[in-house]
This record gives sequence, C-alpha cells and structure tokens, in this order.
Amino acid sequence: MPHLTAMQLDEPGRPLRAVQRPIPAPGPGEMLIAVSACGVCRTDLHVVDGEVAARYPIVPGHEIVGRVLALGAGVTGFAPGQRVGVPWLGRTCGRCAYCRSGRENLCDSPEFTGATRDGGYASHVVADAHYCFALPERFSDAEVAPLLCAGLIGWRALRLAGEAPVVGLYGFGAAAHILAQVATWQGRRVHAFTKPGDGAGQDFARSLGCVWAGGADELPPEELDAALIFAPAGELVPLALKAVRKGGRVVCAGIHMSDIPSFPYADLWEERQILSVANLTREDGVSFFAVAEQSGLATVTEEFPLGEANRALARLRSGELIGAAVLRP
Repeated sequence: MPHLTAMQLDEPGRPLRAVQRPIPAPGPGEMLIAVSACGVCRTDLHVVDGEVAARYPIVPGHEIVGRVLALGAGVTGFAPGQRVGVPWLGRTCGRCAYCRSGRENLCDSPEFTGATRDGGYASHVVADAHYCFALPERFSDAEVAPLLCAGLIGWRALRLAGEAPVVGLYGFGAAAHILAQVATWQGRRVHAFTKPGDGAGQDFARSLGCVWAGGADELPPEELDAALIFAPAGELVPLALKAVRKGGRVVCAGIHMSDIPSFPYADLWEERQILSVANLTREDGVSFFAVAEQSGLATVTEEFPLGEANRALARLRSGELIGAAVLRP
C-alpha cells in the first residue's frame, strides 16, 4: 500500500517528527491532493505552542498548493491533475446562522486545515473541495503558497479597513509584504512598522513601495486612516490608536494575540474603532486571487525541504525570515 510522508505534531511544545501513513482515499465531497508546496504561517506556531485550539496529533500547514490526484463522490468543478490551493478554513456546517447569512468565517462548527484536520506539512492531503481554490497560473507553486493565508487574511483585513487612503502595517512579515504591494497598487499610501532597529526589514518595506518605514514605537510622518496589525503583540494596539486619525480603524489580523494593555479612553475617543479578523470566506479567496493576478504582486519566499519544518518554524519564530517560508515535499 502506498504511503504518505508527513511532519506530525504529537502535542503542544514538542518538535514535529516525520511519520509515514497509508494514503487515504477522499470521502464524499473531498479531493486527494499531492502537495507540491506548503507555506509556513505564524498560525502554525500558535498550533505548535498550544495557543490555538487543535486536535493532537496533527499535521500542521494551511497554505497548501498541490495537484488533484482523485475526486470523492459528488465533487464538481475540479479535475485530476488540476493545481489547487487549500486554505485555513477547511469546512463549515452550512446550517448555523452565520453560514446562512454569508458569514461562514464565523461558523459555529468549523474545521481548520492544519489544526482540526490534517494539513499540508506532508506529501499528500485530503481536503474538502468546497473550500479549495483554483490558483492563478502566473505564480509558481512556492510563490503562490503564502497567498493562501498571509495573502487572504491580509486581504480581508484591508477590506475591513474601508477606503483608508493612508494605511499602516504593523509587523512586516509574510502578510504585510504581500498587502503592501496590493495597497500600493490600489493607490493607498502605505507606512510600515517593524521591530525597533530592524533596518533590513524597513529597507525591504520601502523596496515594496511603502512611503515610510520605521519602528513600531515610532509615530509615522502623517496620521493613518487605518492601522493593520499582523504581529501577535497586544501592546501594538494602543500604539496604533495613537497613530490613527479621528474616525480611524485599528484592525487586528492575527488569530492569536497577547493581552492588550490598558490605555486612556481618550485614545479611542473620536470614533476610532478596534476590529478583529476571523478566518476568511470563499468570496475572500475568489476576489483576492483576481486582485493578485491584476496587481502584479510578487512574493518573497525561502524554501525548505519538508523534513526541515522545525528549522523553518524556528526561523519564523526568531524573526529571521524576509518574506515567507515554504516547505517542499
């Protein structure tokens, strides 16, 4: 019987280990996919650290690019050999009030790729076809992988920011380096906030069209209409509130964030808002990949063999990466 290879997390706080399993057959509505690339996301670190609810043992990874090997009963719209992407939201109930009102990202009984169902740190994965996407052909497998979460969540965060002609991005990693290009293409003025003293990260941000780049402890040279926070640091929220103008928005884009410290009500007053982003909808994917095609954005990636998943996660944790890490089976 043929087997798949995967990097499995047995319990929180442990290194991933290589395992082999029989290749599963896709069930009704599912597809069996041969993985060609899987992005390494900060949410994977939260799963490893036990900060995001998951079942263990689990195979992490939710920025999956691969080719369809087999279709389960009832699958339409995909064909064997087709390249597809598998995102974080892996399945929804379709019955709760949120699903029925077009807010499937808030489903009461969701499943998440790489957290509650096995993900893409593997040679093969089974995914619900309803939540997979056809991918723009102009991107290579490694280039498109970060778009499946860093890009999608960044896109949803930018949409929640509204028109916002002047935008600040706090935490200039995988998501922000994609979103900076999209926002600049849209005609927005983008300001980048990195760890204080991160000159390389600030140079990288300016190379992607940001009009200013500085430390997260600095104020930008102009007031922001919206601030998007990608770093999982709650202390950035009060700083961002000081940077946005009256009526401005602070959008927290991470699935996990450290506690937000107290701040004076005056910093929130004048109709400033704090919002969070939760997961994504399929419409987010359809609209974002159309924008990715049109905007000419390019992703910056560092590739690792699948067996070096622990090293890729360590580099992400340390902040050493420029752009996004991608695993290749």
